[in-house]
Amino acid sequence: MKFLIIYFFLTKLITADQIGHLSDLKWKKRIIIITDDEKVIVGSEVGALPIPESAIVKKWRLQPGKMLLIDLEEGRIVDDAELKETLSKAKPYQKWLNKTQILLDDLPDEVSPMPPNKETIQDRQQAFGYTQEDVKFYITPMAIEGSDPLGSMGSDIPPAVLSSRSRMLYSYFKQIFAQVTNPPIDPIREESVMSLVSLIGPRPNLLNMETGGNHMRLEVEQPILSNVDLEKIRRIGNNVKEAFITYTLDICYPAANGAEGMEEALNQLCRKAQEVVIKGHNILILSDRGVNADRVSIPALLATAAVHHHLIREGLRTEVGLVVESGEVRQVHDFCLLAGYGAEAINPYLVFESLSHMRHNFAEDISEAEAHKRYVKAVNKGILKVMSKMGISTYQSYCGAQVFDAVGLSSSFVDKYFTGTSTTIEGVGLNEIAEETFSRHCDAYGTAPIYTNALDVGGELAYRTRGEEHVWTPSTISTLQHAVRSNDYTRFKTYSKMINDNDQKLKNLRGLFSFTKGKSISIEEVEPVSEIVKRFASGAMSFGSISWEAHTTIAIAMNRLGGKSNTGEGGEEAVRFKTMKNGDSMRSAIKQVASGRFGVTGEYLVNADDLQIKMAQGAKPGEGGQLPGHKVDEWIGRVRHSTPGVGLISPPPHHDIYSIEDLAQLIHDLKNVNPNSRVSVKLVSEVGVGTVAAGVSKAHADHVTISGAEGGTGASPITSIMHAGSPWEIGLAETQQTLVMNNLRGRIAVQVDGGLRTGRDVVVGALLGADEFGFATGALVSEGCIMMRKCHLNTCPTGVATQDPELRKRFKGKPEHVVNFFTFIAQEVRELMAELGFKTMQEMTGHSERLEKSEAIKHWKSQGLDFSKLLATPNPGPDVAIFNCESQNHELERGLDNSFLVQAKGAIESGQPVTIKSKIHNVNRSVGAMLSGRIAERYGFGGLEENTIHIKLTGTAGQSFGAWLSRGVTLELAGDSNDYVGKGLSGGKIIIYPNSESPIIPEENIIVGNTVLYGAISGECYFSGIAGERFAVRNSGATAVVEGVGDHGCEYMTGGCVVVLGSTGRNFAAGMSGGIAYILDEKGIFAKRCNMAQVDLERIEDNNNYVSDKEMGDMINHDSQRLRGLIKKHYEYTNSPRAKTIIDNWKSFLPKFIKIMPKDYRRALLEIQAKARKQDDVDMAVGAE
Repeated sequence: MKFLIIYFFLTKLITADQIGHLSDLKWKKRIIIITDDEKVIVGSEVGALPIPESAIVKKWRLQPGKMLLIDLEEGRIVDDAELKETLSKAKPYQKWLNKTQILLDDLPDEVSPMPPNKETIQDRQQAFGYTQEDVKFYITPMAIEGSDPLGSMGSDIPPAVLSSRSRMLYSYFKQIFAQVTNPPIDPIREESVMSLVSLIGPRPNLLNMETGGNHMRLEVEQPILSNVDLEKIRRIGNNVKEAFITYTLDICYPAANGAEGMEEALNQLCRKAQEVVIKGHNILILSDRGVNADRVSIPALLATAAVHHHLIREGLRTEVGLVVESGEVRQVHDFCLLAGYGAEAINPYLVFESLSHMRHNFAEDISEAEAHKRYVKAVNKGILKVMSKMGISTYQSYCGAQVFDAVGLSSSFVDKYFTGTSTTIEGVGLNEIAEETFSRHCDAYGTAPIYTNALDVGGELAYRTRGEEHVWTPSTISTLQHAVRSNDYTRFKTYSKMINDNDQKLKNLRGLFSFTKGKSISIEEVEPVSEIVKRFASGAMSFGSISWEAHTTIAIAMNRLGGKSNTGEGGEEAVRFKTMKNGDSMRSAIKQVASGRFGVTGEYLVNADDLQIKMAQGAKPGEGGQLPGHKVDEWIGRVRHSTPGVGLISPPPHHDIYSIEDLAQLIHDLKNVNPNSRVSVKLVSEVGVGTVAAGVSKAHADHVTISGAEGGTGASPITSIMHAGSPWEIGLAETQQTLVMNNLRGRIAVQVDGGLRTGRDVVVGALLGADEFGFATGALVSEGCIMMRKCHLNTCPTGVATQDPELRKRFKGKPEHVVNFFTFIAQEVRELMAELGFKTMQEMTGHSERLEKSEAIKHWKSQGLDFSKLLATPNPGPDVAIFNCESQNHELERGLDNSFLVQAKGAIESGQPVTIKSKIHNVNRSVGAMLSGRIAERYGFGGLEENTIHIKLTGTAGQSFGAWLSRGVTLELAGDSNDYVGKGLSGGKIIIYPNSESPIIPEENIIVGNTVLYGAISGECYFSGIAGERFAVRNSGATAVVEGVGDHGCEYMTGGCVVVLGSTGRNFAAGMSGGIAYILDEKGIFAKRCNMAQVDLERIEDNNNYVSDKEMGDMINHDSQRLRGLIKKHYEYTNSPRAKTIIDNWKSFLPKFIKIMPKDYRRALLEIQAKARKQDDVDMAVGAE
């Protein structure tokens, strides 16, 4: 064998940046060790093998997108650049591309059809199911703002299969998303790795390595075609002879054939597509422009998927490109589905025609071209967001990927037209879909007065008279509020009956369940309310998304009950950890650890009963949380350690969770900080969530939450609220069955949330396998929410979901109201338990055989539903638990910190300084976390005096070295460390430098791994060497000096100071809204590697104007003094040769430094300074009087 190529992913035709991103996200870093006897060791971690430091001549990592090649004949390592240059020149690739690819933009313009009159447009809109909501909440804001519109709260309407209204086929599909593995991407902050380029036409033979192939490909920058673009493709044969022959397939059929005619129309369409491809046409346009009173259109999604799969089955799909010309498509979800089922480009002609008329009514004067352009921009942003939820970075990968679950479609229908898509509960088939389509057509071209001059009201986003059915209506809201305010259980039962009454108006899957009869018991035999409410928790609503009053009211209520409230991902004020004078407590028992790590300090963690890792949220799975800037006031900014006025978006993935193994590490970290808390993982219902839950159990989580898609949110793209995730019944049933069948159920508690509203919901959840139950919207309604869905606008009229001080005065909720709500729920649960014959909740858990589909309910679309998969009861055997009755073994006794706790006992109890020396090995993980947790318990975030506990270590540290390290603790390591150093740093100090026996040059070798200082709050770090990718991601206040970093440095940073005495990777400062960084840019290339969207670059001058330490808090000024001081400290702590060289040659090095200053951070600091000066002027004036 001549070559050994080590390359950890399969490449394809994407850019180098995208390759880099893929390797960065999907694989942990690969450490490369080269020894003096010419051994090369590659592993996912450093320190896995005992290699003497004196024998190591190089420590490096296989960087994202790079290859390692060892030439065994020449006996050398071939450099990545040399290898790629050799490979790129092996064939005339550019010549091949130039020969076989045509750019749509290079083709001459064609004349597009003129927009029809207003009446014709309205007829078409009605035929394609447009509603007033589509126009008001989707199309108009997209055309004005150029972005996917935001919404709030959750979706409380029936699934499409249970709706009495005609629903679009798109509504039967739910987006799936990454959870734990295959992490999502941030399409905004990591735009450089995303691509919407689409190639239309036949696919080349990838196995032909000798030519570029004979097939031509038509390249478009993005897949949303204007009317002119479509005409270019339709007539492309006139300009590119022989390369492309386009054929337009009409997907309409005679209305006289009725709904029954759709199946034959589909068959004819597929046959015609096959026929024209065989004849040599290589671009097909599926068009519904022919719709009129006499011709009804096949749903565009159905036509696209049918043709796509038919051509696959006939072996012809790679011979042809597929373009869709449709008036039906308008929402982001629609475009994504068409792409997912094979559309390489899409022309939403009716939206463009509508905008051409509508734009005259916009508040802003927008030209026709500009309105179209902004709408396309919004769609593209939305597509990128949906793609990124699955970790897909290119449209070419997404096209045909089918990353959707069907909810309410029959297997026969799916197998034929959407082959390979999961459908769990069966449902409607082609007949029902055709009936819905035909009814819309009849409404459009019929004589109903209601549709003469107006579109249907819609009512899917919010309750509207004559609109879609909602659970939360003015009637149900007012009835519940009257019940809890008057402590009237009879009135609560009226509310409950309204919610549960699904005989005529089905609202959810569980509404079709009925209980099988059993031997009832007396209610006196059932466990009391006081025991049942201990299983209840409020939803994860952050302080920030809801007001202080709303947040603390729920916490007080849950603590009175003995249940649990949840912080959400916004941190929590320390004042809430102490008992109030009246004996109440505002402390949230569940502390959430989300990807943003806002306010996640050691003190925060130790003041918890549960620590919940939010992998996903029901209303917006696969993306991070959002808090609009107008809700981030000074108070919120302080609690979250961020910049006031700057909107906050959590990273879509946890950057310390790229695999189940990483999740296990975070669970271990948290358990070390707070051994007495349970560690929970929050997942969202989708097909396959049971497998993820099994992994979560194996990763030693104590608790898992399965959230349904009905869950609420403070702010999220409407696309996510309405179309991502599945009902909790599906996810919970799969989770229970998978855990039981794998004998994992006993060791983990299962909670369900997302749309629970009554005692009946709780009982159904318990029978399907839940131990515990979460309520969010119901609790908010109980304290005053009236479901205005204005949370994201900061204009909540009841003071519940706003930070506006005037609106907060309107808050009328009391803890007693929330207590009554949960008490009433528990009372109703007891009544149902008595009826079913269960004495305890534990006894009821997992007995899904007590549920069946109700045969008494008749609904024209529900007859095909089959719940046999959901209600299947595993037969586990006599010793397999079906509820939580065991404990996980976290092996905390093996931790190195146990010995530190013994040696540092005097320091913790009385502040007596101590120095501890120890060896450390790769298997020693989370070092410092357990020790810091005990300090935080006693002293809070303030910790001990600096250097009270000084721990000197030698060797290689395992992952999460110094996680949540408390103030007063110094970890000094002579050696190196792995990923996640200083995670959540809470005031401690970390110093790492090479072992004294090591011959390596520190500034040319890696010393710490990826994602260092993730979510750090405060403290100091000094690393004599280079760090990996995502250094200081989400740093909120720590100071760090390092000698080089990889890609995505200082991403999402909101505070602190980072000094890099060397080069950086790509995409530095993406999403950086606070804090500052100094980069030594010796080669003058940093500006190309920096993401300039939110930051400015500044040169540093030495003005010799030295100031006090207090004045150094001004982060706008005093850069030279601050920078020099930090580099001096770096040298003092690490004896860094690099630092010494810079200090000794200060005048020549200073001009090479660049300061990175976030624009919003500077604005906020200037506002604070101006306010302080104004206050000083007032104080002086008062003093003069």
